[in-house]
Amino acid sequence: MTTVLTWLTGALLTASALLTLIRIIIGPSVLDRVVATDVLVSIVVCSLGAQVALNPGSATLPILISLSLVGFMGSVAVARFVARDRDFPVEHAPEEQR
Repeated sequence: MTTVLTWLTGALLTASALLTLIRIIIGPSVLDRVVATDVLVSIVVCSLGAQVALNPGSATLPILISLSLVGFMGSVAVARFVARDRDFPVEHAPEEQR
């Protein structure tokens, strides 16, 4: 039973990672690609979590925590960048944004 769950989890995570890679390649805007990259980081974190749950030992735990932190900080940085880009009022915006 555990082997079936392991293969099923791996197949689902692989399929979701492939679909996310397609969104990164095709994504019509930069923001779509950034969100897809954040989803891909989340998929990697989930796969590492599944690996920790299935195999005894805690050698993967520091990698899991640091990758989660990097993914979170990247999402916050992109959100701040996009929010700052949209905060210009029309009269103070550069000419190309009017």
